[in-house]
Parts: sequence; structure tokens; C-alpha cells
Amino acid sequence: MIIKPKVRGFICTTAHPVGCAQNVKEQIQYVKDNTPAQKGPKNVLVLGCSAGYGLASRITAAFGSGANTLGVQFEKPPTERKTASAGYYNTVALEKEAKAAGLYAHTFNLDAFSHEAKQTVIDEIKASMGKIDLVVYSLAAPRRKDPDSDQIFSSTLKPIGKSVTRKNLNTDTKVVSDITLEPASAEEIQGTIDVMGGADWELWIDALTKADVLAQDVKTTAYTYIGEQLTWPIYKGATIGKAKEDLDRAAKAISEKLKGAYNGAAYVSVLKAVVTQASSAIPVMPLYLSILFKVMKEDGSHEGCIEQVHGLFKDEMYDDSALTLDEDGRIRMDLKELRPEIQSKVEALWDKCTTETFEELSDFKAYQEEFFRLFGFGIDGVDYEEDVETLV
Repeated sequence: MIIKPKVRGFICTTAHPVGCAQNVKEQIQYVKDNTPAQKGPKNVLVLGCSAGYGLASRITAAFGSGANTLGVQFEKPPTERKTASAGYYNTVALEKEAKAAGLYAHTFNLDAFSHEAKQTVIDEIKASMGKIDLVVYSLAAPRRKDPDSDQIFSSTLKPIGKSVTRKNLNTDTKVVSDITLEPASAEEIQGTIDVMGGADWELWIDALTKADVLAQDVKTTAYTYIGEQLTWPIYKGATIGKAKEDLDRAAKAISEKLKGAYNGAAYVSVLKAVVTQASSAIPVMPLYLSILFKVMKEDGSHEGCIEQVHGLFKDEMYDDSALTLDEDGRIRMDLKELRPEIQSKVEALWDKCTTETFEELSDFKAYQEEFFRLFGFGIDGVDYEEDVETLV
């Protein structure tokens, strides 16, 4: 079929298999063209491996360090009449490129929160990989089923204590207007912690430890975003912020366990704001990202997922020098975004943005291009008028 983007709200309901494959190839080429980590990982498990920072982690490990990679994702497969999700096509492309390069790459399409997923992964590690020396936790989901009680927890994007009003861009109507978020209930706060906090990360490390499939000096990291004052009302001081506090708690607990048993370590890695399927759904973020792209591109410091993760591996996790840690022990890869000169320019443009002026004052075009690239559209060298096979 001839596949065109069909956008509903903050989601594109179609994905282009050839475009997704080309997007993966471009990220692989970036890693090949840049100096790899000095002592990179060799057996890597990526939880949430199909897009964004998780996909970039798998590409960086495989094509920067020659690592075997095992991934877990929850993606929609294709039918004869409907495309797969973009993450499905991304993974097909990555496995094809890995095989051509002589690298082991296997993926399970499972609910990563389940006991079944953990056992399936452990069985595959024992059968095909040897011991894991890096576990990347990059899951993003609106809900999580507790594997023991079967209770379903849901996350919310709400402030705590009082309502918050912020400027927001409706990417469908291109209208800039105020949006008011009502405060979360105690149940909603706890639900967000249960979904987006560190509980499942701990369960994964506990299961891998019990099964004795972790290597000496093993490292594990979970990804997060914090931002600055413009985004704090929906991050730092909101339900997501409480989940992030729990992620910090989990990192310390996991690190203590790994240190004693494996001389290992766990870190939360704070990455910069980028366009992902998750960030595009968060109020305020499309306008913030559009302005940030303009400012950081003009400054020459703009980076996407692959640049951020390549830098994380090369300059932080697998470099012999000291890690760039904050007071809470997190690795900070977002410092270019948070520089006062960057944030002051973003805030100045933010204050001036209206429905009439935002396209001039921001780089909304770049935001849109990045959004469509997530689904394989707008990629150079791809013929979008060509009839392509959905069943990849």
C-alpha cells in the first residue's frame, strides 16, 4: 500500500516501514562515524528498546561496542490492511542490520511488567548470551499491571496541591492558549509512582540477580527528564516528579545490591528534552521543544536521542574519568539545555509566543519534522509514493 501519515491528536496511527528502516540506518551511521566508548558493554538488555532513547541505546551498544543486544518491547504487529507501530518496524530494521554486521540481536514483544517477560528474557540470556553487563531501563507506558496482584495502575500528568495554568500549543489547530491542569488526588499520585517510578526496575534487577545472569561490574541505568522552571510545574512539582523521586530511591537501592554482589552500579541518567511519542503527549512540551530547538540549533548545541546516548556511553558510563553527577547521584546529560543563557532565551521567546507569532519565534517546523520521523515519515531518500509491503 501507499502509506501516508494519519495523525490523531499526539499520535500518528500509521508508520512507514521503509522510512523507519532508513531512520535506524541513519542512527547506526552516526554511531559508526563517531568515536565509540573506550570500554563499552558486550551483553546488553534494553527494556523498552523500540524507539527514542531505548532504541538509541541498543544502536549505540551494538554498533559502537559490538555488543550482543536483547530487547523487550510492546508493539503492534502489521496486518495486510494496517501498518505496524513504528517501534515494530524500527526493531525489524535493527535486527536486520545487526545480523548483516554479524551481531546477535533478539527481541521479545511482551508486557515487560509481567513475570512471564522476565522469565522469558532470563531463559534467552542463559541460552544465547552469557552474562549481562548493562541493563537499560527505558520503559514508557501509561499503565502497569502489578505482576502479583494483577492490579492495574494508571499514571496521570497533574500538578500536586493546586492547579497550574501554563501556555500550551495545540499542534493540530496551531493555537497557543492557556491550559489549566487540576491537582492530582492521592490515588493518582500513587498510581503515577507505581507506573513510572522504580518498582519494576527493581523487580527486573532482582529477577536477573536471582537467576545469576548478571556479570561482574554490571551497570544499569534508567532514563529520566527533569527540565527547568518552564516545565517544572508538570515535572518536578507534579505527579511525574514524585515518580522520579521514586526512581532515584530505586537507583540507590539497586546500587547497594549490585555493589556487594557484582561490584556493580545503578544510575538514573537525566537526558535532554527531545521529541518522543511520550513527550508529545505532555501538555506544554510541544511549545517548549519548538522554542528549545530554535535556541539550541542557533547555539550549535542541539542533540537528539542518538547523540545524547552516544555521549552518555562514551563520556560518562564507559569513560575512566569521574562521572558528571548531581547532588542526588544522577548522571547529567542535560546540562547544555539547562545553561542559563539557553534557558533565558527560551523564556524570553516563550513569553512572546502567541497563536500569531509562535511559528516565527520557534522552530515548530523542526518539531513537526522530528515528530513525523518517529513514524518513518519525512526521511530523505524515501519514496513516499511507492507501494510498499506492510507485512515486514
